[in-house]
Amino acid sequence: MTATNVNAAEALVAMGPEPAVPADTERRVRHFLHYESWLLDERRFRDWVDLFTEDARYELPVRVNREEGQEAFSRSRAFDDNKQTLEIRVERLHTEFAWSEQPPSRVRHYVANVMVAPGRASDEFHVVSNELVFRSRGDSVAYDLLSAQRVDCLRDSPNGLRISRRLVMLDQTTLGAHNLSMFF
Repeated sequence: MTATNVNAAEALVAMGPEPAVPADTERRVRHFLHYESWLLDERRFRDWVDLFTEDARYELPVRVNREEGQEAFSRSRAFDDNKQTLEIRVERLHTEFAWSEQPPSRVRHYVANVMVAPGRASDEFHVVSNELVFRSRGDSVAYDLLSAQRVDCLRDSPNGLRISRRLVMLDQTTLGAHNLSMFF
């Protein structure tokens, strides 16, 4: 098992069947995730990037099919960004060179099964959630539907919660989508 999967498994096991944080903390985290989804759905990408810490990491490993008990993710990454590279990707969307987003996609993010546990530091929280992303483009009847599990480390800051790490694990090994120009 890689460090990526160990961290996800540790976060899930640490949560257990009982709430690991007070109800007001869980409500605050859920609101943050819903607000983040709204920013993405409204294409407010610059505001979305502001939700990341300066030392943030945003990863989407490539899933592979293996025998039972073997690694399910390769060392390859579809995304392996820090805040600076996320900002570059966002700024590119505001240029004439974002061909994959002409016309812009219509996207909806649905976040569910949110579980929150205390993080390693007193100002951090481990958050595991499932996400369903719907995307349609132009006048096409075709659409993309992507399902993923996210493992986040949220950090409390003077400006509220911020994402210091996001690991997105898509459920599909072969994507029917023509590109991954959306964020998770």
